[in-house]
Amino acid sequence: MAIDLVIFDCDGVLVDSEVISCRAHADVLSRHGYPITSEQVLVRFLGVSEKDARRMVEQEIGRNLPDDLESQVNAATLQFYASDLQPITHVAAAIGAIDLPKCVASSGTPEKIHHGLTCAGLYDLLAPNIFSASQVARGKPAPDLFLFAAAQMKVAPERCLVIEDSVPGVTGAHAAGMTVLGFHGGSHCPPGHAERLRAAGAGLTFDDMRQLPELVRRVAGGHPGGLIQGIF
Repeated sequence: MAIDLVIFDCDGVLVDSEVISCRAHADVLSRHGYPITSEQVLVRFLGVSEKDARRMVEQEIGRNLPDDLESQVNAATLQFYASDLQPITHVAAAIGAIDLPKCVASSGTPEKIHHGLTCAGLYDLLAPNIFSASQVARGKPAPDLFLFAAAQMKVAPERCLVIEDSVPGVTGAHAAGMTVLGFHGGSHCPPGHAERLRAAGAGLTFDDMRQLPELVRRVAGGHPGGLIQGIF
């Protein structure tokens, strides 16, 4: 099957932001009476939209969190971004080496995605084809965001290749009928993460963005060639 579109997740794929985002989320939730560490946030909410994460916490504690919780998390995240955020190593070169249309489909808010990509120097490489879970009814692991991105880019789902780092993201892309590559090279990825991504539906996993252009060529040519890890 030919590939006509590459869809990138943002956090943990384009920007090495998951550890930062989890720290901000943990700080805000703990301040509002739900003690949680950044490590626990990572395990529970990696790849989950802020709206869905909020719903999960409220169901657990049996009360509503503040109406502006997402704004508080975003403000804390953006503050950390300004000093700590870095792009995923080699991702800019990888994007430039892929000669196919590209877009972003992220669980983050539009403001967070824009600010993160801008801080990392990647925004101009991907704009304006940037889509957020806030534009669909259901975030990852539902397929809605991926299907929305494909429709906006006028590409059939089965001709899309998704680059994801989270189990909910891989699950959603797989449910959308898309081919998925699982990236496990971010600073947040623990041992065994590649296996979890493959179990969720990733056809191949990789840990170095210098591998990505060749992997895209292999998948687009119909010859994924098995698992490729640690080449570089």
